[in-house]
Amino acid sequence: MTTKLPASFLPAKFQVLSGSALKLIAITLMLIDHTGLMILYNYPATTATLFSFGGVDYSWYRIFRDIGRAAFPIFCFLLVEGFLHTHNRKKYGLNLFLFACISEIPWNFMFTNTWRYEKQNVFFTLFLGYLAFCTLEYFWDNQKMQLVCVLALLTVSVFLKADYGWRGFVFLLIMYWFRNDKTAQAIIGSCWLYYEWKACFAFLSINMYNGERGFVKGKFLKYVFYWFYPVHIIILVILRKLLFHM
Repeated sequence: MTTKLPASFLPAKFQVLSGSALKLIAITLMLIDHTGLMILYNYPATTATLFSFGGVDYSWYRIFRDIGRAAFPIFCFLLVEGFLHTHNRKKYGLNLFLFACISEIPWNFMFTNTWRYEKQNVFFTLFLGYLAFCTLEYFWDNQKMQLVCVLALLTVSVFLKADYGWRGFVFLLIMYWFRNDKTAQAIIGSCWLYYEWKACFAFLSINMYNGERGFVKGKFLKYVFYWFYPVHIIILVILRKLLFHM
C-alpha cells in the first residue's frame, strides 16, 4: 500500500484503518447482511416490527439488512486499491473470475436452494469493474476506446444480471475515477447510491483508511478473504436447512 493518501473529509488523526481492517469490516457487514437474509427472514419473531421511523417499519431482519448495505462500497474501494497496488494484474483478475465461478453454486442455493438462479454473484460485478479499470488505463490516451470498452462491459453487466447489477458497475467506475479525492468520491458515490442510502455510511470507514496494508500478508491470509465469500454462504445454507428444513 502507499503512504501517500488522497484528500479525505476526515482529519489525519482519524485515518486509523488499514486495508486489512477494512477487509474485516467489509466481510463482517456482509455476514450480518446474509445472516439477516437467510436466517432472520425465516423467523417470525425477527421480522416483527420493533419500531417505525420515517414511515418505514424496522425489524431485526430489516436492521441486519440495512447494516449490511455498507459492505459493497468498501469492497469496491478495496478493489480499486488492489488494482492500483497489485504486482500481477493478470493474476488478480484471474482470481476474481475464479472465485466468481466457485461462488456461483453456493450463491444459487442461497436464493433458490437449487443449482440454478437467474442472477450471478457479486464477484462477477467486481470482475467486470476490474476489467473496466484495466481498459481505462490501457487506453488512457484514447477516450473513444475507453468509452467503447466501458459501454461494452456495462452491456455485459446488464445481461449478466450480477449482484448489484449495472448500478454496481457504474459505482465501481465512480470509485475508480475519483480515487484521488475521497471527498468527491464520497459525495458523488453517495449521490449515486440514493436508492440504497444506508450504503453511504461506508464512506466513513473508507475515509478512515491510512494507506497501510495491515496484517493481511502472504498468500494464506489473502486467500482466506477470497474463500470467505463462498464458504460463509455454504455454512448459512446448511444452517438454514437444519433450522427450517428448507
